[in-house]
Amino acid sequence: MSQQGYVAAPPYSQAQQGMGGYQGGFGAAPAQPLYVHYGGPPQAQNAPPTGMMKPAASSPAGMLPPPASTQYNPNVQQNGSHPQRYASPSAASPTYGHSSHSVYNSMTSAAPPPTQQLTNQMSAMNLGGYAPSAMQSHPAPPTSSVAQQHFQAQPPAMGQPQMSPLQSPLTNFQASGPPMGGQSMAGPPMGGQSMAGPPMGGQSMAGPPMGGQSMAGPPMGGQSMAGPPMGGQSMAGPPMGGQSMAGPPMGGMGRAFPGPPPSGPGAFQQHGTGPNSPSGYPQQAGQFGGPMSGPQPGMPGGFPGAPGALAGPPQKKLDPDSIPSITQVIEDDKVRLGGQVFSTNIRGQVPPLVTTDFTVHDQGNASPRFIRCTTYSLPCTAELAKQCQVPLAFIIKPFAKLPNNETPLYVVNHGETGPIRCNRCKAYMCPYMQFIDGGRRYQCSFCNCINEVPVFYFQHLDHMGRRVDFYERPELSLGSYEFDATLDYCKNNKPPNPPAYIFMIDVSYSNIKSGLVKLICDELKTLLEKLPREDGAEASAIKVGFVTYNKVLHFYNVKSALAQPQMMVVSDTAEMFVPLLDGFLVNYQDSRAVIYNLLDQIPDMFADTSESETVFAPVIQAGVEAFKAAECSGKLFIFHSSMPTAEAPGKLKNRDDKKLVSTDKEKTLFQPQKGVYEQLSKDCVAQGCCVDLFLFPSQYLDLATMADVPSHTGGSIHKYNNFQVETDGEHFLRDLRKDLQKSLGFDAVMRVRTSTGFRATDVFGAVYMNNTTDVEMAAVDCDKAVTVEFKHDDTLSEETGALIQCALLYTTIGGQRRLRIHNLSLNCTSQLSELYKCCETDSLINFFAKSAYRAILNQPVKNVSDILVNQTAHMLACYRKNCATPSAASQLILPDSMKVFPVYMNSLMKTAPLVGSTELSTDDRAHQRLSVMGMGVEDTQLQLYPRLIPLHDVDVSSEAVPAPVRCSEERLTDSGLFLLENGQSIFLWLGQASPPDLIQSLFNAPSLAHLQQGHMFTLPELDNPLSKKVRSIIDELLEKRPNSMKLQVVRQRDKPEMLFRQFLVEDKGLHGGTSYMDFLCYVHREIRQLLT
Repeated sequence: MSQQGYVAAPPYSQAQQGMGGYQGGFGAAPAQPLYVHYGGPPQAQNAPPTGMMKPAASSPAGMLPPPASTQYNPNVQQNGSHPQRYASPSAASPTYGHSSHSVYNSMTSAAPPPTQQLTNQMSAMNLGGYAPSAMQSHPAPPTSSVAQQHFQAQPPAMGQPQMSPLQSPLTNFQASGPPMGGQSMAGPPMGGQSMAGPPMGGQSMAGPPMGGQSMAGPPMGGQSMAGPPMGGQSMAGPPMGGQSMAGPPMGGMGRAFPGPPPSGPGAFQQHGTGPNSPSGYPQQAGQFGGPMSGPQPGMPGGFPGAPGALAGPPQKKLDPDSIPSITQVIEDDKVRLGGQVFSTNIRGQVPPLVTTDFTVHDQGNASPRFIRCTTYSLPCTAELAKQCQVPLAFIIKPFAKLPNNETPLYVVNHGETGPIRCNRCKAYMCPYMQFIDGGRRYQCSFCNCINEVPVFYFQHLDHMGRRVDFYERPELSLGSYEFDATLDYCKNNKPPNPPAYIFMIDVSYSNIKSGLVKLICDELKTLLEKLPREDGAEASAIKVGFVTYNKVLHFYNVKSALAQPQMMVVSDTAEMFVPLLDGFLVNYQDSRAVIYNLLDQIPDMFADTSESETVFAPVIQAGVEAFKAAECSGKLFIFHSSMPTAEAPGKLKNRDDKKLVSTDKEKTLFQPQKGVYEQLSKDCVAQGCCVDLFLFPSQYLDLATMADVPSHTGGSIHKYNNFQVETDGEHFLRDLRKDLQKSLGFDAVMRVRTSTGFRATDVFGAVYMNNTTDVEMAAVDCDKAVTVEFKHDDTLSEETGALIQCALLYTTIGGQRRLRIHNLSLNCTSQLSELYKCCETDSLINFFAKSAYRAILNQPVKNVSDILVNQTAHMLACYRKNCATPSAASQLILPDSMKVFPVYMNSLMKTAPLVGSTELSTDDRAHQRLSVMGMGVEDTQLQLYPRLIPLHDVDVSSEAVPAPVRCSEERLTDSGLFLLENGQSIFLWLGQASPPDLIQSLFNAPSLAHLQQGHMFTLPELDNPLSKKVRSIIDELLEKRPNSMKLQVVRQRDKPEMLFRQFLVEDKGLHGGTSYMDFLCYVHREIRQLLT
């Protein structure tokens, strides 16, 4: 079965010199166009590509039978797309004149393509469907290019009804320039065509080609390098001389679009809608496809080597709606699967996107909330995996929050004997185990070992070979469940104590002066009432302790019997110890009065301090020692403001050097300083001590080193630059509340087991790896995810599929030792098309982000970026070569499941860690790098493609949030109001022509001019429908995201707007990085080079 993915509209659809159909771009054209295979020998176009799927048995209902050469199944659906059915174009399509022997199949080929090619292309260009390939060729009388007929082509929205054969999602614009090179016409061909040899196969030319002058420089003024022949123009003079370009195309010329598309005068005008166009789409004249925007005058290209300025007639602008849109894919998935029940009883089924609301019914495989995969059909062999270069990885979020309408995990207790496990590979009892011998034995599906069933666990089998208690036992019928662990699973074979939280407050001069210390102490009084507790427990079992520090550490005895808290000072920071055991870690309920007293006193005690130096490593060491003494695990909440410069272990010095940016030594900026902190991470993990770090810096503090311990212990790192209580206080407190109330497990060890044929090889996350198999986490909360990469060590079987089991041993908040098990079964395939069909873009980009962010510790950032582009091109070229219908090399064809992958990849390459810009703070780059390492799929998705929500025409009476628009400046309107959020930042953008009544409703100010200059961080609480609606949208987002976000109100063209603009990820990056459109063209060029 030949599979057609998303076929991009122009600008890709051009023959360009040095690419595609021309042999090397110069000399005689090949007699038959080559469909060159990626890594294989050149082959004639009409041979179907190797690796094609088996033909479908019959054509699906509602379709004409496809041509014999290609059978395909349009019912194959992918995330976010509807199958579209197109009737095969009939022979009666309008004929475009010239001799029929040209089979050069380019979207806008050098000669006007015969009907065979044109109808083929028009029908092949379906967004997100699969289309028939070669059509029969029909001879047609030659006519001049001027007299050619027009047809309308409208772009369908994804999932719109089928089009007539000659309509396509191409966007064609009214042309204004001369026809481009090689069109059949009454004069010599246009410049830029390689004419050193005879005319291209079957080109009908009424005049001789001009002498093939060589052009070593840019094209002459006035020569249009901008794209395909425009619809049926007549030419008033002879076309420009047909120079051939000797040498490779100029930098940027061979790629579509080096510079940003133009705006203002000279950009395209859309013409009125025609009778048969779907509403909302202008009717467009044009022949075969829209324009390809060339280098723009005066606009330097997005990639190195793009030409600066090329003179020429005004260029046409490509319609951005014609390239794949993330918002559209998300919206389509919501329409298709939103609100539905996703049952996990089918092996290898692709779940709805992370952005879709759905309900999971666990029927034997873990919910996608716990595990997502880069592809749900693994390649059977390592060779196939190597060929497609799609990484095989799972993103596991073991403690993911479940919505209220889903059942919490069942806890299974097998008594003294503990959980039942395979004798050989130690996999836990799960739905994949096969019971045999009347139920007396079972075969492990992971290693095939046959085990005896313990007597107490024996049960008879029914007529299908299933145990009769199948539905009564969660471990036999569900994908996720928990076991109560026995003492064998506990440290020193004794039950663990409940965990403890220690609050460690930096009381140096800057924190006292800013009011931070008072803010923390006031908040803790109410927050400690809300410590997390076991389901059903009346009070929390967590104990609490308090430490303040600057150059020395102060421990507090808050035993309930005391009238006043007692302070003990440890000034020997080199040999850290805890000066008191009894009374340091206490039950909050018992010692409430003493704790209140202490929290009132701390701000006053240090009010007159002038101490500005701090220690840091000894603070963490003190926490570890306290947990050791109490024989428990727990979490340290550290509130710290500056680089630790006091004489003590872990003292740091400023190593921030902007001269290293964009050099081979840039990696040192991301590497933590070795020694003390490395050992601390080890000690913390061994004790089950997690560190949450709240930083309040006013300058560089070497975050890469200070955050090393939190990032290895499952902790979080929060950073508030130039903290001010008025503007940042609420933002910080929301983070503290979220962190303190999260459900989590302590002292955790995770192991991932797989069935034979493949195994886990690499792990990315906020974790510690002491050996190659055990993933250790001092704590793991509901937002932390671990990304695990797999490799083949044998051939997988399509019949049995592939199984994974993730087992997590941990201590609950109530101090119980448990095992949490997640099982997942996947398909295996020897067909590449099946593998691509089951890919999940959001999971792929999570894997690429984490692997790139780890790679920059060891190699130059530029190398990492190159590898990312390279692998993107490889994955897409392999699809193009092995799965897509044969078509012109000049078409960009993307797999339906990955059609928006280039948007995410381009956005990833513009993130702070991967952009070599001296304008970005080193700490901010390190912070983003470490934050992403622990993220799950939904968090990386949002981080790399923020939501841009229009609020100016919000329906105040409806519950719904308006649908987001594409993240591009083109979507903003001067009179608009937009909310942008990416999980870390949130902006309210006000257009300069915002209606006064909108401003009045939201800010209680008569107009935009009356709003205060500079930064605004809150919306006043006003009693009107718009204000209530906008505030409820913002509150809902703040509630939903793992981190708090600080609202920033920005006005169009104000200085703070620059901060907002860096999140418009489809546009050029502020600190470097190209626009989505340019990146797509660049990747397309790379794909074509791989294919030739």
